[in-house]
Amino acid sequence: MRRFILCGLAALLCMAQAAPVASPQQIYGPLFEAVQRARIFADGKSFADAAPKGDPAAILRSYRAEKPQGEALRAFVLRHFDVPGEAVAAPAPTLRGHIKALWPHLTRPPLDPPPGSSALALPAPYVVPGGRFREIYYWDSYFTMLGLRADGRQDLIDSMLTDFESLIARYGFIPNGTRTYYLGRSQPPFFALMVDLASRPDDPRHLVALRAEHDFWMRGADEARRSGAALRVVRMPDGALLNRYWDDRAGPRDESWAEDVATARASNRPAAELYRHLRAGAESGWDFSSRWLDDPARLSTIRTTDMVPVDLNSLLWGLERAIARHCAAAGDADCTRRFESLAAARRRAIDRWLWQPRAGRFADWDRQAGKPTPVLSAATLYPLFVGMADDRQADAVAALTRAQLLAQGGLRTTRIASGQQWDSPNGWAPLQWIAVAGLGRTGHDDLAKEIARRWIGTIDAAWRDTGKMLEKYDVEERRPGGGGEYPLQDGFGWTNGVTRALIERYPGLDPDTAVASTP
Repeated sequence: MRRFILCGLAALLCMAQAAPVASPQQIYGPLFEAVQRARIFADGKSFADAAPKGDPAAILRSYRAEKPQGEALRAFVLRHFDVPGEAVAAPAPTLRGHIKALWPHLTRPPLDPPPGSSALALPAPYVVPGGRFREIYYWDSYFTMLGLRADGRQDLIDSMLTDFESLIARYGFIPNGTRTYYLGRSQPPFFALMVDLASRPDDPRHLVALRAEHDFWMRGADEARRSGAALRVVRMPDGALLNRYWDDRAGPRDESWAEDVATARASNRPAAELYRHLRAGAESGWDFSSRWLDDPARLSTIRTTDMVPVDLNSLLWGLERAIARHCAAAGDADCTRRFESLAAARRRAIDRWLWQPRAGRFADWDRQAGKPTPVLSAATLYPLFVGMADDRQADAVAALTRAQLLAQGGLRTTRIASGQQWDSPNGWAPLQWIAVAGLGRTGHDDLAKEIARRWIGTIDAAWRDTGKMLEKYDVEERRPGGGGEYPLQDGFGWTNGVTRALIERYPGLDPDTAVASTP
């Protein structure tokens, strides 16, 4: 493919060679703003994902000459751009059969996009979430891979890893998704866990990519030691370094431009500051949640970059441990010692600042307030998931999960009904897996199985009612979820993956057999 930069394993990653890539907002300027401000399409992501039918500069010249408005603007866009839509797969007779039938529907071939498109090139086939999410996404893909593994699609797992390593080689990190407008941010770092699913986990290319991802998250460490925070690195009160979510780009998000502008206008805060918090919230994957809000009823109070999240730091501890293991296998003793030391230091900092023994939970730390946040969320289970929690911590988190996060339809995201999608009453497939796997590895398999039973029951009930696999679910009422910036999406990569993996883990819970019980 003509757009790829190739790097040798012995060389430094060629991210420094890649020129900055413009987003649709930057390419189309006044046209982009006019389309988004007028809400020509119900979903702002539609125009951000549109592919030009001709030279972008010529399209922009035509726009400036014609100055279309209203229906004329819509007609102009449709004349000059291919605006994407999504077909929906027909339901199969059984839930497992429907999931298996969805994999080809959600699989895309290698991509070499035309000039002016916001899509990023990819060298190998990949699986998308579905609906408006028509590109590969970072953390979604790990949970999708779990289902692909259960259905014997190792070929797609390996090809998606090829795509992610291509992105790391070109950009120095895995972006939120494969669009130019996502190149300022990543997502929760699950790449090390994806490598564990590879057909060759010991391939030396994986170690190169793992170390590059760690470098990305730790950029700014020297400055953070001096100033307190820089990029994704923060200094804790005792001088220890932990991490936060961030976005390297400024301004409203391309895919939610009108919404971000409106939120900034309602905030009575500097717009640039607010945009950074919104973008960081998008990097967290929890866009949006009361975890990041001073007032759960007002998105304009978001303060994501002020928070030190427990899920992010747990995953980075796992990344450091994974690098140490790979270095040991490669016979690199210096690297092994370095990353074992980094992981040990991170664990000490998490135990000191994020573990709350009286509350029996792991919490996010509010740098501005100098104390843990009061929000109980499913993120408290991440230290169990990565294997960092000790027995005392795991027992306390399990008890709290049963008492406060277990709903009739699965695991609650939080207990706060804010109207944001990463809050009550919604439950999300990745968090169910985090809980089930984390509780299972710490000796709490009865609770793990109960969460799985309730979640599979919710999925099955909604599927039988709608014929769809959905992005999120209301675990209080066991029905399709809601809230957030866009309509509920059908597809759906990580729901398919986690549901299929849970049935593989607990065959007796398969709703297609007479053995399964109803919650």
